[in-house]
Parts: sequence; structure tokens; C-alpha cells
Amino acid sequence: MSSKVKTQKQQSPEPQPFQITSLPDDILIDIVARVPRSYYPTISLVSKSFSSLVASPELYTRRSLLGCTEHCVYVVMGDNHLYFLHNNRLVLIQSLSRMPFSASYVAENSKIYMVDGCYDGKIEIHCIDCISHKMHPISNIPKLMVSTVQAGIIDGKIFIVGDNLTDDKQKGSSRVVVLDTKTQVWESVLIKPDMRVGYLWFDPVVMEDKMYMKDDDKSFVYGPKENKWEQDEMLNSKRWKGACVVEDVLYYHDTKENMLRAYDPKHKCWKVVIGLADLLPKMASSLCSKTVNYGGKLAIFFNTNCDVSEITNEIWCAEIALERRLGEEIWGEMQWCEVVLSGGSSYIRKCLAVTV
Repeated sequence: MSSKVKTQKQQSPEPQPFQITSLPDDILIDIVARVPRSYYPTISLVSKSFSSLVASPELYTRRSLLGCTEHCVYVVMGDNHLYFLHNNRLVLIQSLSRMPFSASYVAENSKIYMVDGCYDGKIEIHCIDCISHKMHPISNIPKLMVSTVQAGIIDGKIFIVGDNLTDDKQKGSSRVVVLDTKTQVWESVLIKPDMRVGYLWFDPVVMEDKMYMKDDDKSFVYGPKENKWEQDEMLNSKRWKGACVVEDVLYYHDTKENMLRAYDPKHKCWKVVIGLADLLPKMASSLCSKTVNYGGKLAIFFNTNCDVSEITNEIWCAEIALERRLGEEIWGEMQWCEVVLSGGSSYIRKCLAVTV
């Protein structure tokens, strides 16, 4: 009787699926750095290692070296909470507590600096990291007796302007203190005894490396290189509240006349931005609007349906591309306009743009 001999074929093991986590960290960082930041919340859900990766400083350093940084807008609302614009919606940053009511804000790269002039004459400064959404205090602040302050940033240096308080708590000369954000070193105090700046109702703007400010009566220009103070009567002819600067031209929404105005400091003249017939009717009922330079474009946040109950309040945002044409006309083209926040506070305190 014959027997059948079964031969067993030696089967090769099945190839294992490729796992991206097996790549070296440097290559992973290089790959993720090229992905738009809007996808990072989803990437962070893949694993703990990816969650750590999208929050690492090395990733954002690599994004900067590759030229992959993006502009991101942050907004301080009337409830004193900080929001950021994500997919055309304002998202509350829950990891941060309420901002001080009287604070002034400046943005530099991926950081927001919050400057608060306290009622006891001291200054408090905090730095908000827009990558981690964490805040830490700035130390070694000079002990200066100043009243409410406003701040502007020029070449990485924060210039803080306030009225010096005398021993009897009365307002004296104007005072400027300077913080170098790169070295975290405070520079010498600058005092202008013959220039009295009142309460600065409007946020300062920076044009041509100079700070432009406005109090109740006048508009001031401070040039730090020459330590020179001037008044600008033409700029002062308008109430340029909620203004921003794009390519050294100041822009603001005139809520009374419902038009977008532009001020050219070189020619010292006001202009009206043309071409916004589709946008302006949406803004006709707005009582509060703020502008911000959004990567060379203009973003305007404005409110509608203002209601004390805060139920029907809406915050809108419009993005405008700007163009200078022959004859020095400035034209605007609306890119999009949507409701970015419904309900809650209708007041917009400050808009800032950072790069991350």
C-alpha cells in the first residue's frame, strides 16, 4: 500500500503594514510641519505621541524654517475672554481665564503680550503663547507709577505709554517704558515732560516705525528713534476707533457714516475705500467694529442685532483684499463674510493677528 507523503510548503510571513510612527522623529516633524494647522486637532487624536508632536516647539520652529507658518486671528470679546478664528468661527480658549478689563494688547510672531495698568499705578504684563495657549507673567517690570496704559510694538520692542503719577496720585508728564521681547530686558525710561497725553481711548497703531495714539482731544505721533512727540491734526479729524495698519496705511470702519476709511501718513490725507457695495449694507446696523491686518488682507469684525439679553447677538467677520490703483485710489474686494459667533457679548475689545 502506497503512502501519500504530504509536503508542507513553507509559507513566508505576511508583510506588516507600514506604520508612520516608525519613522524617525525628524522626518515626522518635517512631514507634519507641511500640513495646514487646521488639521492639527485631528492629528492629535491619533495617539499620545502625535498629540505631543503637534504641541512641540520643534514642530513650529520647523514650520518657520520651511515657510509654512500661517496667520491666525485672535479676538478679545466684551466678556474679556480670548477667542481664535478657526474655520471661520470664533472658538473660545478655555485654558485661559478672563483678560483684565483695562488691558492693552500687542502681537509679535506667535505670542500676544497683555499689558495692564493697575489702579495702584503699577504695570502687569503677561505673555500668551498662541501655540500652547498658556500664559506666563513677565518679571522685573520697572517700578513706575503710571495710570492707564496703551502699548505698541516696533521691531520686537514693546513701547508702553502712560501718564506718570506724582506722589499725590495726580497725573504728571507722559512716560514710556520699553521691553525688548527678544532679550526680555527693560530699557531706560523715556519721559516727555512737556507733552501731556490724556486717557487713550483708542488702541495705538504703528505706521512707519512710529506709534499713533489718540486721547479725548488730540492724535499723537511718537517716534522712538528720535524720541520725538508730534500732533497730527489731519489724523485727528476722524474718530479712528478699532483701526489697523496694512502697508503703512491706517484703516477703520466709520460706523456713523458706514464706510471704510483709509489714512495715508505720508500725504496726510483721508480716503474712502471703493468697491465694497456688497459688504457695507451688512454693516449698516453695526455699533462696534474692529479691524486687523490678516496676512496683508483686512479682516473686519463687526456686530449686528445688539440685544441686552445677548441671545440674538451676532459677530460677523469679513475678509477684504486691498489694491491701490492709478490716481491713488484704494479698492477693496470682499473675499468672504460670515457669522463667526452667535449669542454672548456683542462688544469686540481687540483683534490681533499672529503667525504660527
